Parts: sequence; C-alpha cells; structure tokens
Amino acid sequence: MSNPTLDLTIQLMKQPSVTPNDADCQQIIARRLEQLGFQIEHLRFEDVDNLWARRGSQGPVLVFAGHTDVVPTGPIERWHSDPFAPVVRDDHLYGRGAADMKASLAAFVTATEDFLATHPEPRGSIAFLLTSDEEGPARHGTVKVIDTLRARGEALDYCIVGEPTSAEAFGDTIKNGRRGSLSGHLTVHGVQGHIAYPHLAKNPIHLLAPALDELARTEWDKGNVHFPPTTWQVSNIHGGTGATNVIPGTVELQFNFRFSTENTAESLQRKVHAVLDAHGLEHEIEWTLSGEPFLTDHGELIDAIRGAVARVTGSVPVLNTTGGTSDGRFIAKHCPQVVEFGPLNRTIHKLNECVAVADLPKLSAIYRKTMEALLT
Repeated sequence: MSNPTLDLTIQLMKQPSVTPNDADCQQIIARRLEQLGFQIEHLRFEDVDNLWARRGSQGPVLVFAGHTDVVPTGPIERWHSDPFAPVVRDDHLYGRGAADMKASLAAFVTATEDFLATHPEPRGSIAFLLTSDEEGPARHGTVKVIDTLRARGEALDYCIVGEPTSAEAFGDTIKNGRRGSLSGHLTVHGVQGHIAYPHLAKNPIHLLAPALDELARTEWDKGNVHFPPTTWQVSNIHGGTGATNVIPGTVELQFNFRFSTENTAESLQRKVHAVLDAHGLEHEIEWTLSGEPFLTDHGELIDAIRGAVARVTGSVPVLNTTGGTSDGRFIAKHCPQVVEFGPLNRTIHKLNECVAVADLPKLSAIYRKTMEALLT
C-alpha cells in the first residue's frame, strides 16, 4: 500500500542533519512546497538555516512549525542499524529523527498536498516555519524568523508545532502550552585554607548547605488548572581543588526552574536571592532564561485539532503542558494560538529511535483534517 508520508520521512532521515546542520532537508521540503505554489524564503542567521514558506496573502494564517535538526546519535555501535540509513523493522521505522521530528515534517507536507488537491483555493494562508537550531542553542532559528516576521508586520493566527507529544498511544496528547525554563549558575564565596586549621578558613560548602536545604524544600507555587507546580532542581555542584586537605574557597551550583504562569522569571530570581541573603552568603548568580511559559486556552485551533484526532483515532486527546521546552515558546509571542502535536515520544533522543509505520498516514490525516476545519 502506498505510504507517501513514510517515503518522505525516509528521505529526510537519510540526511545526517545533526544540529545545527540542515543537510538539505529544507531544500527537499521547499521543492515540494514550491510545486504547490508556496513562496519560498531561505533565511540564514549565523550558521543556522531556516525556511519560511507561505501560500496565500490573506488571513487566517495557519503555520506548520518544526525543526530539521536532530540530536547526535550517541555510540553508533549500540544502534541495531545505521541511524542515518532508516530501516523498517517490526512495523516500525528506525533511525535518528524518526519521531523527533522528521515524521511530523513529512506529514505536514503530505497533508498540505492532499488538502490543496481537494481545496485549491482555501480560505486564508498556509505557511511553514522550519529551523535547524531547535536541538541546539536555539538562538539563530525560530526566534530570529519570528523577529523577521514581526518586523515586517506579518501576522500569524494559528500554529501547529510537530513535536512528538503522544505519550502512551498515538494521538493521546496535545500540548497546549509549556512551562518556562530558568537556569542559574550560583557561586558562593568562602575562604580557602588548610583542612587542619578550619578556624583560619571559611568553608563555602558548609555555608551553602542550610540555604540549599531551604531552596530544595521551598514550595514556589501550587500550579494551576493548566500547569503543575513550579519545580527547582540542582543539576550540578562543584567545589574544591581535588585535594583532600584543602578547604575550598568557592562552591558552584547549577540549578533550573521549570515554572508555571503563577510565577515570573523575575519573581523567582527575587525569591532565590532572598533565601541566600537571609543565610548571609556572599554570592553571585548568572541567570539564563531559556523560555517563558505559554498557554493556548480553548479556541478554534484546539477545537479543530482535537476534533481531527478524534475522527482519525476514535479517541479524544488530553491537553497538557508537561515536558521540556520547544520553539513554541518563541512563536507564542507572535501567534495567539499555538499547539504541539506529533507521534509517540517514548524513543526520542534515545538509541534506536523509531516511529510506528501505521501512525504516519494517520498523522498526515490529522493535519489535513485540521486544515479543513480552519481554512474551508
């Protein structure tokens, strides 16, 4: 049986597009879209390739967004087959990028081809926003394209990000938002000295310990109907010279907040500094805000894609905001309705990443039916 979404997924997976290398994936997609009447723009910022493609000049504008870059393979010898030579085995397609997210990219394209074959003059516009910088620092990809669109007054109405959102069964979950991510690199200062003469030194690890305990036990908020409570986690701690007889002069701590809309980056920073100050610590923190929380409440886009999933799978998907960050955080600043939907995520970033072959035409059908609901 013909499976054009599988064929295009395989073609894209053969391209070794380890971030930030696009490896011509966007060219492959652009050629398909050009045949459908899309206007193609290749936007390169620094070492990152981005694609903006649009068909139509009127609103509403429905955007399909995603990334062509993939994470590194890890030890190739531990893969059951070459990660960039995709293979179908046991009804699954194996290879790097299968689920995250070349299957979604292929489904975007085939859904658009099918939709335009039956609706050659839809209401509004269809657009594609693709980057090769999502799995990396995310500084020269989607965020720069959104800045470009905003600067020239190009409005967006709806956006579907093709991240793999399904948890236990295909189609069971739609992400209608994400938590914010705020990281800190804390340095606490003490006085270095000989471990046999502690009265002549000041151990910053000992000084930090009570404050660290308080931070770990703090309830930052209770979350809300859309978001779980904000969490704070230590990811790394380092102090000392490597010698067993030296009290260190500093200790460094890396931590991260995943935060709900009940807090802001600024409010969390104030609370952390207040705890450290209350314990009398001489310290400084380098803060990095990777993304603010965003949320799409019920509206036309959620109604359309939930209805499409239900018609294709027979089940109504749940909405949630769990998981890591995505480029939806940049798009949501310019587009009022943003959701994420894609295949099962249980193998993403792992060895032997895969996607079920049977899910690929379903994914394309869901995107197509969503277009039908919004643009006809």
